[in-house]
Amino acid sequence: MEEKMLIPRQIVEALDRYIVGQAEAKRSVAIALRNRWRRQQVSPDLRDEIAPKNIIMMGPTGVGKTEIARRLAKLAQAPFLKIEASKFTEVGYVGRDVESMVRDLTEIAVSMLREEEQGKVQEKAKELAEERLIDLLLPPPTTSTPRGESTATPALQEGQGATTHQATRDKLRQMVRDGKLNDRYVEMDVAHGGAFPVFQIFSESGMEEVDMGIKDMIGNLFPKRTKKRRVTVAEAREILIHEESQKLVDMDKVVKKAIERIENSGIIFLDEIDKIAGRERGHGPDVSREGVQRDLLPIVEGTSVATKYGIVRTDHILFIAAGAFHVSKPSDLIPELQGRFPIRVELKALSQADFIRILKEPENSLTKQYVALMGTEGIELEVKDGAIEEIAKIACLVNERSENIGARRLHTIMERLLDEISFEAPEMKEKKIRIDAEYVKERLMPLVKDEDLSRYIL
Repeated sequence: MEEKMLIPRQIVEALDRYIVGQAEAKRSVAIALRNRWRRQQVSPDLRDEIAPKNIIMMGPTGVGKTEIARRLAKLAQAPFLKIEASKFTEVGYVGRDVESMVRDLTEIAVSMLREEEQGKVQEKAKELAEERLIDLLLPPPTTSTPRGESTATPALQEGQGATTHQATRDKLRQMVRDGKLNDRYVEMDVAHGGAFPVFQIFSESGMEEVDMGIKDMIGNLFPKRTKKRRVTVAEAREILIHEESQKLVDMDKVVKKAIERIENSGIIFLDEIDKIAGRERGHGPDVSREGVQRDLLPIVEGTSVATKYGIVRTDHILFIAAGAFHVSKPSDLIPELQGRFPIRVELKALSQADFIRILKEPENSLTKQYVALMGTEGIELEVKDGAIEEIAKIACLVNERSENIGARRLHTIMERLLDEISFEAPEMKEKKIRIDAEYVKERLMPLVKDEDLSRYIL
């Protein structure tokens, strides 16, 4: 589905397939995504003036903040980076500098576009790889000249010899296509990562900035190394397809399109933004949260960042920030940064009814995952509705008693519930297992009743 075809209602419907509830947050990101398409439709003069409507999501852990951003990026086929704001330190301290997030996003975008371009030339790459593979299986016959040089025999160039050789190649080609030679071994030259000298160069903002071009520079000084390897025909085919598709892709075009896509469609998800909120009154040598905010500000406002692929402008990258905001609040951020996040959305804590829906409705629901996992052992796992209600009830109860970790609690409970089955599965004679409410109570209730034990186990 292309971005231009997505209307806000369709975006929300697509998110509903994977994420339960949080309608307000879904509406906000749907509007933000649609606004990016709208911006592309206006006149170029006005286009540059329209700033992205960045979003702050507030809510406890495990309610869907990260998942909403991740699914949104997948939906828009946009370069997406999730990073914790607490990883950054202000300029002058050893640690990650804030510009590194743009460089990371650029790497992701280039990889994404390279894969897309390789997909377009896949058929041509397969043909070329097939020819190279047949050359490995049936090298052209050679003869020696008086100088000791090898050359193709005259018989191959015309007459019966050439016809026979071509017929053999055609037979081999068909056998390769039918997979009849998959287990045969061939010897081939495979690119080998050379042991380049390791450099550690530190600048005031850590290694990343200086390191940008070092690997490329060193790589150009040394020739590419290859080594002989014996691989099966099936492996050789994959290696050759990869090599040929890389040769067919125009990397200059890939880089240009990648930078274009970042600047117009890139999404950066800044998690744990609440950890850098707050302003210190004291002065000292420690890294200050306000200092990190001030370093983040130019990136969010719009600046040019040097990457090894060229300059990337951040003016129209969409920033989605998220945090629990238990101790701090969005108003504790510096005013300039607050102004760059005009949309505030509060995500609600999950109820028992939400947990039931999470276990049943999404396409990748937890129960479906466990049924599929057990299916690999030949076991037919059936999770009854009564069991799902009991699991949801226990998850709510444990979240209330101890730290509320939202839907992540379901993972812990499901693992504990199916612990015995998971361990015994390969040796089980009974291949049909039914999980009902009684089974859940029997396995989990003793742990739930012992509050001290449940804190450690559930």
